[in-house]
Parts: sequence; structure tokens; C-alpha cells
Amino acid sequence: MRLSIREKTVDYVILSLFALFAIIPLVGVLLSSVTPSAENSGGFTVPTTIDLGNFGAAWNQGHFASYMFSSVLVTVSVVVLTAVLAVFAGFAFARLDFFGSNVIFFVMLAGLMLPAEAFIIPLYFNLRSVGLTDTYTSLILPQTAQSLAFGIFWMRNQFRSFPGEVIEAARLDGARDVRLLWQVIVPSSVAPIMTMALLITMWTWNEFLLPLVLITSEDHRTAPLGLAFFKGAHLTDFSLLSAAGVIVALPIVLLYFFLQKRFISGMLGGIADR
Repeated sequence: MRLSIREKTVDYVILSLFALFAIIPLVGVLLSSVTPSAENSGGFTVPTTIDLGNFGAAWNQGHFASYMFSSVLVTVSVVVLTAVLAVFAGFAFARLDFFGSNVIFFVMLAGLMLPAEAFIIPLYFNLRSVGLTDTYTSLILPQTAQSLAFGIFWMRNQFRSFPGEVIEAARLDGARDVRLLWQVIVPSSVAPIMTMALLITMWTWNEFLLPLVLITSEDHRTAPLGLAFFKGAHLTDFSLLSAAGVIVALPIVLLYFFLQKRFISGMLGGIADR
């Protein structure tokens, strides 16, 4: 059904308004990050001069080199572990018949509805009892478990929609399950896998509660946690705060910018499969 010119105009106006509501605060932060500290009063203003030194000052004073390393290490580990496990589990739930598969799958889906606030206290005491608090492991394993429910759900839907005749042809050629998965199905599912990985990357990078509770030493702080401590020390220096916020957000923005085509194709493929 084609939309009339009036309907298209209304749609564009509404979408443009929502886009402005989302973009204007971001533009304000960017402008604030390059405004000299002496001129910055915290409002939305266009700077008369550009001061890129705010980024260097924020990076050095906030120890963001250490924080960014921690975030990269944790995020890459979580994404790799989750992607590999989700691919295996999604294939098992989608294409293999075993006892209790439906029950196990829906029990795992409960992880999508369980907020971190519900288990953070017992998780802390459990990890402390085995000496894992204040370590990268205490961040990697719980966040992998959190992301795995979504990853399995996502990959199961993708693998269930994979053409059955291709799978049957591969089996007739003697391909066993592991070879079938990695040589036939996975190469054709790169876009959905990258979409899943990008979503998990954003969630892991932005995670704040787990590092706040489980990490006590500065060496293991992630970027969002380090930004919170930096904010407490520079509460009135809006230029440094904005520059620090841009530094923390920039890796995810760049990642999405370079992978947006695969991300959108994976999302549209997932929606079409449903």
C-alpha cells in the first residue's frame, strides 16, 4: 500500500522532530567539549574559539588510558565468548533434536527478563567467596552470561530460517554437524552475527552497575566507571566533563559508523525472518 504525499510529509516531520530531540543534546556535548573552560557555563552555546586541549587534559587527568584498556579487554572477551557460545547453542536449539530442548531454551530466555539489580548482591558474595572480585574475570563471566540469553535467542531464529534444502544437501555430501555449522551456515550468517556482536559490544561497553559493585581498584575500572569518578572530581568543569564523555562514547560511535550497513542488513534480515 502506497502512502499519500500528505502521509509521507507527516511521517517525515514526526521523524525529523524525534531526530532533533536526539541530536541536539549530542551537538551540545560536542560543542561543550571544544569550548575553553573559562567560557563554558554549562549551557548550549557556540564557542568563539576551539580548544581541542580539553581532550588531552581529560585523557591525562582522568587516567582514561587505563580505563579504556580495561573496557576494550572486557568488551572483546565478552563479545568473542558470547558469539562462539551463542552460535553453538543457537544451532543446537534450531537444528538438533534432544530431550528437553524447548524447556531449556525457555529457561535460558528468562535471562532476558532478569535485571542485574536482581542478582548483583548474591553474585558479589559468590565471586568474593572464590576470590574473583576486583578482577577482569568478575566482569567478563557475568556479562557473558547476561548476553548469552539474547545471543542464543538471536542465533536460533537465524538458524531456523536457514534454507533446509542447503542443509540437507550438505548432509548428503557427508558434512557432520560441526562442519555443517562452520563451513555452510556461519559464512551465510555473517550479517546477523555481526549485528548481535555490535549490540553486545554496546551493552558491555556501557555497563556500569557490575563494575561499580565488583571492582574496587583503579587499575580494573572500565571507561564508564572511570567517567563517573572523573565527574565527581571535576563537577563544575563542563568542558573537561564533555570531553571525557566524548572520549568514552567515541569508540562505539566509530564502530557503528563503520559497521552500520551490516548492522542494518542484519536487523532487517532478523525482522524479515520473523
